[in-house]
Amino acid sequence: MHQLTHGDVKAAADRIAGHIRPVTLSRVDPGAIRTAPRDPLDDDPQEPCQVWLALEHMQYTGSFKARGAHNFLAAHREAGTLPEAGVTIASGGNAGLACAWAAQQQGVRATVFLPETAPPVKVATLRRYEADVRLVGAEYAEALAACEAFANVTGALASHAYDHPLIAAGAGTLLEEIRQQIPGLDTVVVAVGGGGLFAGVAAAAAHHGVRVVAVEPEHCRALNAALEAGHLVDVTVDSIAADSLGARRTSAMALHAAQQDRVHSVLVPDSQIIAARQALWDHRRIAVEHAAATALAALLAEPSYDSRWNTVPQAADPFVPSRSYRPGNGEKVAVILCGANTDPTSLVKHDGSD
Repeated sequence: MHQLTHGDVKAAADRIAGHIRPVTLSRVDPGAIRTAPRDPLDDDPQEPCQVWLALEHMQYTGSFKARGAHNFLAAHREAGTLPEAGVTIASGGNAGLACAWAAQQQGVRATVFLPETAPPVKVATLRRYEADVRLVGAEYAEALAACEAFANVTGALASHAYDHPLIAAGAGTLLEEIRQQIPGLDTVVVAVGGGGLFAGVAAAAAHHGVRVVAVEPEHCRALNAALEAGHLVDVTVDSIAADSLGARRTSAMALHAAQQDRVHSVLVPDSQIIAARQALWDHRRIAVEHAAATALAALLAEPSYDSRWNTVPQAADPFVPSRSYRPGNGEKVAVILCGANTDPTSLVKHDGSD
């Protein structure tokens, strides 16, 4: 297993500079996020926490995955290992879109495999990025098998949605950009699915002494389950955010990162994810997918009792999940809104304003 380092992230930042949109930050209104109860022995002056939204949903292709996809292809071009057959991936989601976009930018052929049930809008978007779209089978597993066979026959470079060091390192460049805009950043909050974004961000955060809050839907907890077991495990997935965060198994890179100091695991219910997504629309007119709202849900959720451990989970123990994250006195926090490939009509119909 490749243990991702800050050096990997810095190399990725150099490769993608000028090719992606630098992340924009938006400050949350003072008082909108409650802080944790103060230690009565704390003599420091009381200050509200400071929270910023990292608007990565405005990235090319509508998600952070453009960073990793560009880094992946650029690194292979540098190494002379980019084959004539181009790149291939099995994904109808954000990873497939990012791979097709990055290939178009690099002048490389992209062959994307999808199940025949893929939404026509995704197929159309992929073709707009000049991808060769192959519709195979009724399920993702069949499309993946066809993709692997295609790579073996043609020699095309096989990409992955999250489990590759170049993909994860590209995602980690987000933390570098956020730190440049928030001196003294204490904490970054990130949603976790397969773990590519988390692993990259955590590698950069560890170098800078920044805490990482890893947030998962309570029924899509591949990383948290691996932490609990001490090794990679398969989980069932059942969440409103499963289209982006529904990995059945996290990556070894992500588990290694989660086992380090200053990483905190949070599980949030679907109801809180939906509420956070709606709040972003109601108060900011920001339309994001449920995966992006998952990160913010950790700061809006109420702390709750967890009967599995007969305790109220504490932030200090990364192996026991909390139901929320409460910033401390004066804490500087960045929440990554990772993607916006969503149907906004479900947001508008709940809005009571004119």
